Amino acid sequence: MVFYEMKKIFSKSSSKAALVFLGFALCLIIYFAMGEVSYVNPEGEGTKGIAAARHLEKEKEKWKGTLTTERLQQVIRENNKVNQSPQAKSENTKENDQAFSRKQGFSDIRELLNKAFTGFQEYDYFRADTLTEEEAGQFYKKRTENLKAWLAEEGGGADQFTKTEKEFLVNQYKSLETPWYYESSDGFDAWFTWSPTICMLVVLTVGFLVSGIFSCEKRYRAASVYFASYHGRKKAVLAKIKAGVLTATLVYWGIMLLYSAVVLGCLGLQGSQCVIQTQFGKWKSFYAMTIGQEYAYILLGGYIGCLFFTLLTMLISSWSHSGTAAVIVPFALILAPSFLAETQIPFVDKILGLLPDQLLQVELVISHFSLYSLGGKIIGALPVLLVLYSVLCAGLLPVVYRIYRRKEVRE
Repeated sequence: MVFYEMKKIFSKSSSKAALVFLGFALCLIIYFAMGEVSYVNPEGEGTKGIAAARHLEKEKEKWKGTLTTERLQQVIRENNKVNQSPQAKSENTKENDQAFSRKQGFSDIRELLNKAFTGFQEYDYFRADTLTEEEAGQFYKKRTENLKAWLAEEGGGADQFTKTEKEFLVNQYKSLETPWYYESSDGFDAWFTWSPTICMLVVLTVGFLVSGIFSCEKRYRAASVYFASYHGRKKAVLAKIKAGVLTATLVYWGIMLLYSAVVLGCLGLQGSQCVIQTQFGKWKSFYAMTIGQEYAYILLGGYIGCLFFTLLTMLISSWSHSGTAAVIVPFALILAPSFLAETQIPFVDKILGLLPDQLLQVELVISHFSLYSLGGKIIGALPVLLVLYSVLCAGLLPVVYRIYRRKEVRE
């Protein structure tokens, strides 16, 4: 029966068209992800894509290792050396690019120095050019000091967090083990950049596929036969639910694993053991995890989100007998919160931080300071989202089953 329900889902022309569109979108996203990595050769000529990733990886391999004070001093020294070269001082753009090519190997570490020695909410690309080797020893200390300063600012962190939350953030920063290990993670960086987009497209596609799983019986005028069958009340309803969940599982993991295989296979898997703070966009994150763990959380969060929206779609479909309504509501839940994002109103931000669309962009959740108090204990949004929507998914299963059974009795 499950196989028959899945056959009904995938045999429709609209479903085939939706899958073709998803496949096209996947190819397009992979193309954009490949272009995230760029490399400038010694002659000052730039390239992007797989070849660029290979060349850049070789350059960054020379700087792989623990970010000790000595290594940071070496980066500052080498950076100053390049800045003093004739190519760097030249007014010729081509020669400037040649000088830049010599910085690519330690460019990630240079960006971390820029982050550490500017204000918490500021960024200065040239800050590393003015650093002395003596300042390198303050690298890790500066990160915590900048956080404290921002949390004390009027109009900044002072207005956004309670005293307990501020203490939690500072303790999280202090507890992160140092010195950090560094190696190139360009493949993961590119994968993370486009992961929210691909997750949302998968969820919207799956929602479209399962939207008619219950409403189709009424649309085809087969409801009376369906409900009058021997297994119509129990096994048939369960088969529809299983087919919907299995469809979501197959499509989600099929697309995400294919996306991972192509992007990470072409751009590289290195960097999974580095802490996420070594990434440019995660410098401020208070979560203690590696890049590999972040990758796993994104996949897990996306799957839980996909299941939740799938079950919500089936719930609306079974209740309203309308495939259109079943598609519109989840679509609105995914897109509407983006219009209210960054309101700077703590209460509203906390609500938005727990909406299901956050599961489809875990990479951003990890970057943000979304905090919640549970039993007097402060906790980040990520574990709250994973647990909350896992429970809701489990709770929706019997609800969908009972609603459709009752529809059958009434009709």
